[in-house]
Amino acid sequence: MAEYSNFASMNKCVFLDRDGVLNEDRPNYSYKLDHFKILPGVPEALKQLKDAGYLLVVVTNQSGIAQGIYTEEDMRKCHHHFQEVSEMAIDHFYFSPYHPTVTASLGRKPGSLLFEKAIAKFNIDTVQSWMVGDRGRDLIPAKQLGIRTIQIGDEVEEENRGDFEVGDLASAAQVILSNS
Repeated sequence: MAEYSNFASMNKCVFLDRDGVLNEDRPNYSYKLDHFKILPGVPEALKQLKDAGYLLVVVTNQSGIAQGIYTEEDMRKCHHHFQEVSEMAIDHFYFSPYHPTVTASLGRKPGSLLFEKAIAKFNIDTVQSWMVGDRGRDLIPAKQLGIRTIQIGDEVEEENRGDFEVGDLASAAQVILSNS
């Protein structure tokens, strides 16, 4: 009887934080289309990653929902707009609507549950995958799961720094493509 190996069918993935990586991070949340500004070079960087065979999965905390600042529908409108602009580049959006002042959740970063859901659903090989985020809470779960990390900017605590530090997603894509 032949031995079954699942390794050949495993997928490589780039996990992406949303605010501060794909769109402008606003102090009072990005949930209205007129405030949802996609950062320069993002659609082009995503296309390069897709062309290189990466799945693209967004993992984002959206605590404004639990706080009653905006609705899940507001968030979905922003995601739909993003998909239109990026030619449907994102394979899946995972989000945590919770906030610690309202309710606890294992899905909220730095928890790893949303990553684990994506890994199971899409048969992701963590060794071939990457996480791009702008905060320590984005990178912590990826590191726990053996995913290489890239931080955008320098606002990450020393103990949570990424494997690479860049200024934007276009630079992160170049790091990923040159280290694959």
